Amino acid sequence: MLNIFITGSDINVGKTFITAGLAATMQSLGYLTCVYKPIQTGALGKDGFMQSPDLLFVKNIDPYIKTYSTYLLKEALIPVIAAENEGININKNAVKKDYEAIIQEHDCTIVESTGGIMTPVGKNLLISDVIKTLDLPAVIVIKPTSGTINQTLLTINHARTKGLKVRGVIINDYPESSSDVNLKTIPRLVEEYSDAKILGVVRHFDDTKKINPNDLITDILNGIDIESVFNVKIAKLDLE
Repeated sequence: MLNIFITGSDINVGKTFITAGLAATMQSLGYLTCVYKPIQTGALGKDGFMQSPDLLFVKNIDPYIKTYSTYLLKEALIPVIAAENEGININKNAVKKDYEAIIQEHDCTIVESTGGIMTPVGKNLLISDVIKTLDLPAVIVIKPTSGTINQTLLTINHARTKGLKVRGVIINDYPESSSDVNLKTIPRLVEEYSDAKILGVVRHFDDTKKINPNDLITDILNGIDIESVFNVKIAKLDLE
């Protein structure tokens, strides 16, 4: 089975965008794919049900991708606070139980983080603890800004300290026309100052909410080493 955990160096780096792109790509390659968002804050109420805005985005890209969530929290706060305000105790074993049921029915499961790798989700419980419980390789999504290198290296270091398997780094929202040397050297510096591999670079899109799904899949295939992300040889890619 082809299962990974998508996390980020910070908030607003485009984890959901990359998750949706990877999921749609794997689905297009013939893998029955699921996106699992264990913890969603800022959940939306509709017709008496709570919905995950991040999973709705995935569904808008490809309605055939299966989506699941364990904890849907109303307030758009740090998960541990949002859960406390609703009297909910986020339990990593409940997440593991749901995850293990999900992977039995899918070829590929992409688990998406809430916040960065050190985001608190429960008492003495960080996102990194959830990753370790699920025993998944982590793919770290980053966005090129002035503080990216520092945040990325700290994220990788924390992952290694926790004993996590870091599959590599995906750079999202990369400004192709930028003349900023700090931004242009991010790919080289990440690999030079860590043992993490750059798995791909995805260009900047003016409006990710209005992107054509086929365009997103094309950019994922052109910009990301899918085989390295999922650690599998995909015969169909050799034919394209």
